[in-house]
Order: sequence, then structure tokens, then C-alpha cells
Amino acid sequence: MKIKRQVVVFDTADLDSESKFWADLMGGTIEKDDDWHTVSVDGEPRLGFQLAPNHVQPDWPDGEPQQVHLDLYVDDIHEAHEHALSVGARLLKPAEDFSTPDGFQVYADPSGHPFCLCWLTPQAGE
Repeated sequence: MKIKRQVVVFDTADLDSESKFWADLMGGTIEKDDDWHTVSVDGEPRLGFQLAPNHVQPDWPDGEPQQVHLDLYVDDIHEAHEHALSVGARLLKPAEDFSTPDGFQVYADPSGHPFCLCWLTPQAGE
């Protein structure tokens, strides 16, 4: 079996705000159909959004378990944090220590899906 394309799909009750958030966060563009939006980055489809009028937001970390999440690795966690908040993310769990060589912070998108902004400092010789 050859997989030609891989797209992660989010259920959402609000296609416009959800797809706009992810397009803004990732620097992508949106293609809209009636009950489906696709976000492409550098011309490649990366995320899909399916209209789910009865979507219930996960209440992580204190309630219902998360359903899915993305880890996005960034060069500058402080810059990425400010950008995520500016496009509508909510910080769910801040990092305890930014001086570690690897770490993450947990956020939620407008529909409540958690995602992580992660950093990984290359070790000498990598």
C-alpha cells in the first residue's frame, strides 16, 4: 500500500474559526467546501476540518481526556508562544523550565483541541 497524502482531521462546530486559527498559526492557506476546510502549508495539504455541529470540547487536563493532539517543534518557544496566543490559542499548561534542552507547553485551539509547542536543542555534533 502506498500512502499518497496524510492529513490530520479535526472535528469542529465552527469551521471558519478553527481553520483560520490553524492557517494563521502555521502560515497556511484555507480551501473551503461546504462542510470541510483544508489548510495547506507550502502548497501541501496538512490539516482537514470537518463540520461536527455536536462537537464537545475536551476538558484536558482536568476533565475528559484529550482526543488527539499535535506536537509542533519550533526554533524559538517564546516567539512561537506569542504568535500562538495572538492567533487565538489558550495556554493550558505552561512549561516549568525553559532552560532545559527539550520541553513543551500545552495549548488549546478555538475548538478546545490541545496541541503542544515543543523545543529541542540540538546536541553537539548533531
